[in-house]
Amino acid sequence: MKLKKTLLGAAAASLIGFTGAAQAADVIIGVPNWPSVRVTGHVLKVVMEDNLGLEVELQNGTNPVVFEAMDSGAMHVHPEVWLPNQANLSETFVQDKGTVRQNPNGVEAFQGMCVTKQTADATGIVNLSDLTDPDMAGQFDTDGDGMGEIWIGASGWASTNVEKVRAKSYGYDETMNLKEMDETLALAEVDNAIAQNTNIVFFCYTPHHMFALYDLVVLEEPAHDPENWVMIQPTDDPEWLERSSTPMAWDLAYLHIHYAAELEDSYPEAARLLSQVQLDTDTVSQMTYALVVEKQDPEEFARTWVSENQALVDSWLK
Repeated sequence: MKLKKTLLGAAAASLIGFTGAAQAADVIIGVPNWPSVRVTGHVLKVVMEDNLGLEVELQNGTNPVVFEAMDSGAMHVHPEVWLPNQANLSETFVQDKGTVRQNPNGVEAFQGMCVTKQTADATGIVNLSDLTDPDMAGQFDTDGDGMGEIWIGASGWASTNVEKVRAKSYGYDETMNLKEMDETLALAEVDNAIAQNTNIVFFCYTPHHMFALYDLVVLEEPAHDPENWVMIQPTDDPEWLERSSTPMAWDLAYLHIHYAAELEDSYPEAARLLSQVQLDTDTVSQMTYALVVEKQDPEEFARTWVSENQALVDSWLK
């Protein structure tokens, strides 16, 4: 799959603001808008600064912007690329253009739809397809419009586009309003639903602190079938929603660090480090819990974590 030139051009235009930062620091890490990518970015920053003597900066950016920036040299690292969610970007810049490298050590990830345990008990919901029943969907109606509400993710997430297709494929787009909002706001709604003993259904994934924070039930679905999973991203086809069909569970995803190929020439020790980092689902979940739930400062947490896990860090540096 290829990204449309017009969309890539728009992303490139937004990189102007990163040019100065790229000149000021040795390595720029791009950070999209979810907790685990942020904490991994801070850990990588500390490791490169303390062990390689590099000046490292973090810059916010969406997935397409960070990839385009790695291609142009305005950024150098994406700490957490979800595959297959971002397969179109990875294929374009890793395989086709060859300007980005992929760390082979993926962190296993799950994606699906969850309800709280009290919601499951109150409504009797078991399967995601149960939401196609207007009576079931009505139990998730909080504004009285006759439609239930379901959080499908944040704007800009590739998974959010997939959840739109899944809603269409199952048919609950006819009974449920699909809510896109920042994850912080969505989890605040989960907190409120638990406090008020009201029903809620929402996108859930690992690695994530939500499974440590809440008592959740994952809604059941037919097993993933790659032969019948047809997902086209909007960057690839303006009729992506109509042409896509995903009436089944997600396949397992894997999270991979990606980095600019030019680091192999400019800072080869950094490139070697980034190619060898290896984490696991539990570790990343625990790190995000520290930032989001315990409200630890990300820079201070990263320095403490690196100090307490020096043997692991040393394995990345060999």
